[in-house]
Amino acid sequence: MFSTAFLDLPPLEGAGGTVLLPGSKSISNRVLLLAALSGGTTTVHDLLDSDDTRVMLAALRQLGCGVAQQGSTVEITGLDGQLKVTQADLFMGNAGTAIRPLTAALAVLGGDFTLHGVPRMHERPIGDLVDALRQLGCLVAYTGNPGYPPLRLGGQGAPPRLHLDAPIRVRGDVSSQFLTALLMALPLVARQDVVIEVVGELISKPYIEITLNLLARFGITVAREGWQRFTIPAGSRYRSPGEIHVEADASSASYFIALGAIATGDSGTIRIEGVGEASIQGDIRFVEAARLMGAQVAGGPNWLEIRRGTWPLKAIDLDCNHIPDAAMTLAVMALYADGPTTLRNIASWRVKETDRIAAMATEMRKLGATVEEGADFIRVQPLANPADWRAASIHTYDDHRVAMCFSLAAFNPAGLPVRVEDPKCVAKTFPDYFETLLSVSHTATRHIPVICVDGPTASGKGTVAVAVAARLGYHFLDSGAMYRVTALAASRAGLAIDTAHEAAIATLAQTLPVRFEGGKVWLAGDDVTEQIRTEEAGMNASRVSALPSVRTALVALQHSFRRLPGLVADGRDMGTVIFPQASLKVYLTASAACRAERRHKQLISKGISTTIDSLRADLEARDARDSSRSVSPLKPAQDALLLDNSEISITQSVDQVLAWWEGRQPF
Repeated sequence: MFSTAFLDLPPLEGAGGTVLLPGSKSISNRVLLLAALSGGTTTVHDLLDSDDTRVMLAALRQLGCGVAQQGSTVEITGLDGQLKVTQADLFMGNAGTAIRPLTAALAVLGGDFTLHGVPRMHERPIGDLVDALRQLGCLVAYTGNPGYPPLRLGGQGAPPRLHLDAPIRVRGDVSSQFLTALLMALPLVARQDVVIEVVGELISKPYIEITLNLLARFGITVAREGWQRFTIPAGSRYRSPGEIHVEADASSASYFIALGAIATGDSGTIRIEGVGEASIQGDIRFVEAARLMGAQVAGGPNWLEIRRGTWPLKAIDLDCNHIPDAAMTLAVMALYADGPTTLRNIASWRVKETDRIAAMATEMRKLGATVEEGADFIRVQPLANPADWRAASIHTYDDHRVAMCFSLAAFNPAGLPVRVEDPKCVAKTFPDYFETLLSVSHTATRHIPVICVDGPTASGKGTVAVAVAARLGYHFLDSGAMYRVTALAASRAGLAIDTAHEAAIATLAQTLPVRFEGGKVWLAGDDVTEQIRTEEAGMNASRVSALPSVRTALVALQHSFRRLPGLVADGRDMGTVIFPQASLKVYLTASAACRAERRHKQLISKGISTTIDSLRADLEARDARDSSRSVSPLKPAQDALLLDNSEISITQSVDQVLAWWEGRQPF
């Protein structure tokens, strides 16, 4: 997962391939709570691993549920409707799908609980649910601003005396989660028929359909009269289904449906696996909206295939009450349409993770769009001409859907990059979203940025390059390690490093399974970081570098590291030979005395005895050899920026490289 301060998406030109989506957040958290309220053990398969589900699992553990997790499979040993823990302080993060149903369940069962979250959670309304619970006789108090979390439930020891004779009335025009919370909590106390009446128009009805469907899976059949009256039958009791599978998230599918409509061009498709047109999630109806805009969508029970159809996309005027989350994706698709697009009946956007109407309008204007917003609608004028687009740094408001939506702007026809601030916010529902997007996206090699950090031995170039790559979320290439790893692989294959085995070693080098992750060097699944740092490994690397066909193979292999979203490469000839067209070239150096002192500290820390004078002599001799080589001599590229770090720290060196990089960005 990208945990950088920002992620720069270079201009993307097309897409094609298969994506497997994570489980639905809405289904995952509902299933977890229903399993916790049931008796026995429920095995939940394909559970979403995200911030919101982790919040729910942590709360269930605090409440005494058994939780055994292995990958995406979780076994929940339920409470059978009886609390084992009657006092707890529960942190809910920013998970509306956790705090609202938990509030209702704990309020009707009794006990002494506090529920709180991040600052944004304390700005998200919960007053309509609290009003309904107070009608019932539950004790619920605000400990901050009235109408919003944090909450204090109970506190008087005995279970609440509930009033179940009259219908419980709850507003439905702010969030459907209030009704969902009551539907999930009231079967716990349904000694008689319990009626819930919705006041006003119920928004987000498809999410209530998810709730009713899952309640039925756990043994609760709710009678529904339209969308205004719901009856939970007397004697209701949760029964575990034993096993249950979580569908992939239909809201997350919207980004890849849009991707297929925008970026597949005349060939190729985007195939989505894990959710299909038979999904119980309301947001699957995004498929209908995408088709209205011109996308070609085929599907089955558990898959969808999307390709571009009409282009530019068709403008639409659509009531989006039935797809409130996925409708955000339509707003960005509207940038690629043939006229103004209006999305209506989206007032719920205002009370989500952020005010999404304001956020979407603000960020689309940064891209150059003309946007009109109202209390419950947004109207987007398309960016019909490439010259209308602007490179933009998108503020994401700690909102996963804002971040994912605006990634689609990287396919703009102007060939402009897009910066997504705080990309890790997608962890709320789709931690690997950007990795998944980039895995099916492609662009011209020239668009993939490369930063080269060259320099002499012990200049700190490797340390600086690793840190720069980490800060930008880019791939990393240690070119010197490539030769050392090749020598190690040849040795393991029983190949002597000589001209007689040159062809065989070159063949091996072409597909060498080397990668650089977590500050380590990996050969296939083995950490070989220490093995390739020995004196013998260095000598073998020199022998490898003397074999022309092996060098040619390794040049091609190094080029393959230039992958989305970008690359930081360190070595001695990255900017002069391997990536002569790199976006930024840095030549990092330091005095021989300074480098000898640094190397001395490193060796002493490893228990290796040496002297600074001998190290300095070795470094000066090596500099002379490297700079006088007939092939790829050590020297700065003509357009390299020189950075002498003799008197500055590694951190300052990293900051300087990043400052140079920022100075070349269009944001």
